[in-house]
Amino acid sequence: MAPSWLKKHSLKSRDDQRTKAAELTLRQSIYPIVLVTILFFLWGFSYGLLDTLNKHFQNVLDITRARSSGLQAAYFGAYPLASLGHANWILRHYGYKATFIWGLCLYGIGSLVAWPCILYRSFGGFCAAIFIIGNGLGSLETAANPYITVCGPPKYSEIRINFSQAFNGIGTVVAPVIGSFVIFNHVGNDQRALENVQWIYLAIACFVFLLAVVFYFSPIPEITDADMAFQAEETHANAAVKPFRKQYRLFHAAFAQFCYTGAQVGIAGFFINYVKDADSSYSDATAAQLLAGAQGGFALGRFVGTFLMKFIRPRWVFLIYLGLCIVFIAPSIGVPGNAGIAMLFVTLFFESICFPTIVALGMRGLGKYSKRGSGFIVGAVCGGAVVPPILGAASDSRDDTKFGMIVPLCFFVAAYSYAICVNFVPAYRNPADAFTQTKVGIENVGASEEGSPNGEGGVLGEKGLGDGETRHAEVKDDGKM
Repeated sequence: MAPSWLKKHSLKSRDDQRTKAAELTLRQSIYPIVLVTILFFLWGFSYGLLDTLNKHFQNVLDITRARSSGLQAAYFGAYPLASLGHANWILRHYGYKATFIWGLCLYGIGSLVAWPCILYRSFGGFCAAIFIIGNGLGSLETAANPYITVCGPPKYSEIRINFSQAFNGIGTVVAPVIGSFVIFNHVGNDQRALENVQWIYLAIACFVFLLAVVFYFSPIPEITDADMAFQAEETHANAAVKPFRKQYRLFHAAFAQFCYTGAQVGIAGFFINYVKDADSSYSDATAAQLLAGAQGGFALGRFVGTFLMKFIRPRWVFLIYLGLCIVFIAPSIGVPGNAGIAMLFVTLFFESICFPTIVALGMRGLGKYSKRGSGFIVGAVCGGAVVPPILGAASDSRDDTKFGMIVPLCFFVAAYSYAICVNFVPAYRNPADAFTQTKVGIENVGASEEGSPNGEGGVLGEKGLGDGETRHAEVKDDGKM
């Protein structure tokens, strides 16, 4: 017999069972949202550190821009394996908490593997470590993005995910700042710089393993397919009655995510190279600090976008932001010096809300397909593995990173097709608007404002169900793709 405390923290959940978690109020959703938001900071930090190490490996190992992009290829190439494979299987069979813990453990293991690879200057070995870390972060994103979207009143989904993702932006600011001091400030002493990077990854490993323990013992509500089917029905935006293979809005959102993420990763990954090509007087440390400043603009853009979404429909904010990414990346191709760098700064500001808003809009009305659908949208992050090598090859062909910026411009334009559809095509627009008008989680649809997420009167406890018994919803997967 398992101890009672282990049974209390069981990671197994039934997807055909309503838990009332889809009706969480703002107050009830605060704790789980805060806990999951920590994860957004973690992969923002990891991603920002990767952009800094990209340039460092070019210097230390004397490799080309195209080869150094192997870091991004290993990192983002792991995402489909996680989001469509092991992480999505765990999410669908065990739930969100189990997926969070799995992702954190992989992240920690990858960080430990990175240690000897950095010590022996093995670029291939470090790419393998980054691939393990990418699997961990891909697992976290597979669960965290949809969880933030559905944890709380659906009316505020885009606001919640953009607010949480803003802490991802803060992580991308902190990492280049640290990198500029612990890596590039040791000019001529590469061994000292690499030793400092080792300690960073050891600290990451210790922290994420500790966080995995915190998640295990935390009473966060589990949101099932039955909960999501209920939410879609209540908002009258239920498109899940169609077979999964006919969820065209989802697949278009995944395509947009592929193109957008590829462009974003390419720009950030070669930002330091761009600064050096635009003005050779800048040192690597200064260029890394400029990257931190640009990522600060990225984080600020998310807070500003989140604020605007309180007054303007999120789909309109998305249309404007992504459109301005195209407007400002285009002149960076030909404008020299600080003016070109300024164009990239503004581009990063407007990139800010695009990724999380595509996730939120793409999941509208998926109902019982929400977990499977999230795997496709997060898996599309593999665009970050495809675009940077193309950008690197284009830059190497002219020995000019400014010319390479034509690559993210093309991918931004392709992603913009989704922004147009979600604003002007009724089949896309109506489900998005239905969710922003719903009162689920705001008015009393069954969840008590006084309840807590777990415990007496809570959304997971039997007393929180109102009738003292667990209610069930018929959620059958037709097995069709």
